[in-house]
Amino acid sequence: MKFLRSERVGAMLLLVAAALGLVLANTSLGPAVLGFKELHLAVPGTPLDLSIGHWVADGLLAVFFFIVAIELKHELVAGELNSPAKALRPAIAALGGVIVPIAIFLSITAGSGFEQGWPIPTATDIAFALGILAVFGKGIPSRLRIFLLALAILDDLIAIVIIAVFFTKQPNLLMLGVAVVGVTLFGVLSRFTGFRYKKVIVPLMVVVAAITWGCVYESGVHATIAGVALGLSMAHTPGMRARRALEPFSNAVALPLFAFFAALVMIPQVPIAQLAPPFWGILIALPVGKIIGITLGGLIASRVGPRNKNSDLTLTSLVAAGALGGIGFTVSLLMNELAFADVPDVSAEGTLAVLLGSFVSMIVSGLLVSRLARHHRRERALR
Repeated sequence: MKFLRSERVGAMLLLVAAALGLVLANTSLGPAVLGFKELHLAVPGTPLDLSIGHWVADGLLAVFFFIVAIELKHELVAGELNSPAKALRPAIAALGGVIVPIAIFLSITAGSGFEQGWPIPTATDIAFALGILAVFGKGIPSRLRIFLLALAILDDLIAIVIIAVFFTKQPNLLMLGVAVVGVTLFGVLSRFTGFRYKKVIVPLMVVVAAITWGCVYESGVHATIAGVALGLSMAHTPGMRARRALEPFSNAVALPLFAFFAALVMIPQVPIAQLAPPFWGILIALPVGKIIGITLGGLIASRVGPRNKNSDLTLTSLVAAGALGGIGFTVSLLMNELAFADVPDVSAEGTLAVLLGSFVSMIVSGLLVSRLARHHRRERALR
């Protein structure tokens, strides 16, 4: 199971799954696979009746967000974000990496009627970004790695807030209240996992988590937020154990399945000039907007605090961080589905734009990270 925790393996599985989905959707098997995605599965005795695609996007992806929330809490409690001074630098860079892509997207889509897609290029796929670092970043200083990790985590936090605030319509307050009780109970139970009744407590937590997820889904809030709330509510030590236990499932099942189903789109048979403005907005905002935004934010951040603390935050390293931030992939695909749920053609073009924009960012970040790693290796060898 150890290899399934590898950042490299996780990134490769994501890429293969997305490529497979896109290829299958555009072969003779496409209609059958797309039909399977729309097949509904209901939970007897409950109002839950979702398509397989929605079970993956709303259910399995909640596991990924649960792990992200635990990692975020760890950084806030005991890691590199445990003080305002530490969090300020990556926070400024992350904010720049959100504002500039939004500005680019809105400038391209202004007047098109599709401005609601502005959140799509704001996200960074933490699994892919860390995968690129693992593959090409041998020799990069730990301080720079920590900065990039904190940047990606904060970027995910912004994406979570966007999903919770902008993609929630008329929430069912009763269901939301029950979900809050479920999250509270889940957090309390996590404090008792080290006691003798562990074999009873853990299955009970799973049941509470499932019920909480169902309540969040029925409340109208996007169901992945349940994963975030449950992850943040867990006690630190049990949370880190849960993260370790669930990582192989997330890397090998949840994320690849989501990438596969999200990439199941037929390539639009339209001339390039007729592609909708959101396509160009996403395609440009992800690789270009992230590089500009994170680099500018990072340059401002590098002036915060003692100079020696930022010695590794050179212009080259910030541009590399910006390129890594342009790998939107998982969360960008989710936001695309949410933003253009009522416009299937635009949603399909948006999916292609996310894949292409992320692919460009992968290539650019791979080259930049490799160059940066070589530079630091040579520097060490000369000491």
